[in-house]
Amino acid sequence: MDERLLLVEDDASIREVTKLGLTQAGFHVTTAPDGREGLLHFRQAPYDLVILDVMLPVLDGYEVCRQIRAESRIPIIMLSAKSDTVDVVVGLELGADDYVTKPFEMAELVARARAAVRRATAVNDEEPVLVRGDLEIDPGAFVARRRGEEVSLSATEFRLLLELARRPGQVFTRELLLQRVWNYDYLGDSRLVDVAVQRLRAKVEDDPKEPRTIKTVRGVGYRFDSG
Repeated sequence: MDERLLLVEDDASIREVTKLGLTQAGFHVTTAPDGREGLLHFRQAPYDLVILDVMLPVLDGYEVCRQIRAESRIPIIMLSAKSDTVDVVVGLELGADDYVTKPFEMAELVARARAAVRRATAVNDEEPVLVRGDLEIDPGAFVARRRGEEVSLSATEFRLLLELARRPGQVFTRELLLQRVWNYDYLGDSRLVDVAVQRLRAKVEDDPKEPRTIKTVRGVGYRFDSG
């Protein structure tokens, strides 16, 4: 791999060990010790992935995530010392694609990083443009439009929309979506799916609280309705 990765972590020992492990895995790693420096690096050079600690000095990880997501669809993985649902969900709602809880095994972080990069770079130029109701989804251009206007989606949100829209009426379990959208070969956290669906609904539904396109199938998962 030759992907460029930005690691923003204030703990020097964790930062150096993590940089070493990711470098050995084939990433070109740039590090920053605080949120402000992390944003400076992000705006000065192109990256393929950002790994971002939640508890950062100067600017915390949530604010850095919010600012990056306002400018880019680059994959973001949050690192958190907390496993509390609220802390996890806040990061995901701000646009993070995934999270890893400290302490973590390096193999897990590397696997998540590789999966995030694959999601963001997978393009199928041969797949036709899908038209579903007022949505137009172009896999080759990695662009979705609603009523002719481009919808601002992260890479993960786009892949989630595309996966659902390919098979209108099919019910997707959370586990299946984790496999197909997040590229997980193991059981992941279903909160990733639920929060991504919430963010997607906010962008493609007239009323996200009463969704007509991305329906919840209670106790199972989600279904795309184009009519």
